[in-house]
Amino acid sequence: MNETWTLDRTYESPAGTVRWAALGDPALPPVVLLHGTPWSSFVWRHAARTLAENHHVFVWDMPGYGTSAKYEGQDVSLDAQGRLFAALLEHWELERPAVVGHDFGGAVALRAHLLHGARFARLALVDATALAPWNTGAYHLMGRHAEVFEQLPPRLHAALVREYVSTVGGPGLPHEVVEGLAAPWLDEAGQAGLYRQMAQNDRRWTDEIEERYGDLALPVLVCWGAEDAWLPVEHAHRLADVIPGARLRLLEGAGHLVQEDAPAELAAALSEFLREGRAEREEGGHGTVITNE
Repeated sequence: MNETWTLDRTYESPAGTVRWAALGDPALPPVVLLHGTPWSSFVWRHAARTLAENHHVFVWDMPGYGTSAKYEGQDVSLDAQGRLFAALLEHWELERPAVVGHDFGGAVALRAHLLHGARFARLALVDATALAPWNTGAYHLMGRHAEVFEQLPPRLHAALVREYVSTVGGPGLPHEVVEGLAAPWLDEAGQAGLYRQMAQNDRRWTDEIEERYGDLALPVLVCWGAEDAWLPVEHAHRLADVIPGARLRLLEGAGHLVQEDAPAELAAALSEFLREGRAEREEGGHGTVITNE
């Protein structure tokens, strides 16, 4: 299995250099994949390659994440990321791409669409940060005391990062995947960057848009790992209920990182959704529940 993952292009944003890549034939329909926290586009490496068989796939590391810029004083809030995503779509000259957002990538996509005029053909929300409560437990603790965690000895910080990314539920992540996910956070800039984004992000950024989910007027797929330990599956049912016509796809046995736990099932669900025409509205706005059993 090829784990090499390289973003070979750059975009200079108000929050620093953004690294990105495009896969597939530019003549094919565009789809943009958004990662969450504390991840990077690395989590999309398998799905991106599969989807690129029939789509022009765009991936990027948000400022403060992965291989994109990390620096003191950087604005890496969900507010800043939503604005930047809308600008990035203009830079790419994508008028109505399909968009897939995982974790808080879902919130970034929703903010760009609802607040900043970004237009999508359709939207898939994968284990998405969208409904309160979400910034609880370890994330909340580290965000409240970022200045303390930034000063941890490097080896202790590295052990904490590895343990944290391993708590996502599901069957458990292989060692090499944990190392790949942790790597961007293990140098000096990464250590400060990890706790910086935790300090800047809280529920206000989703509370601000939550009441507008009922206004979404595009096909939406809510796709979720049934064993998500960070955003339990109840979030998926609630989210599908408040978005008119949303479809709900549950991936049994998968945790929060469905890209790692069920890559083939996720790619199949996304491919099917991306092939469809505009989904019919279901009376009352309740999505159809589908499992991979």
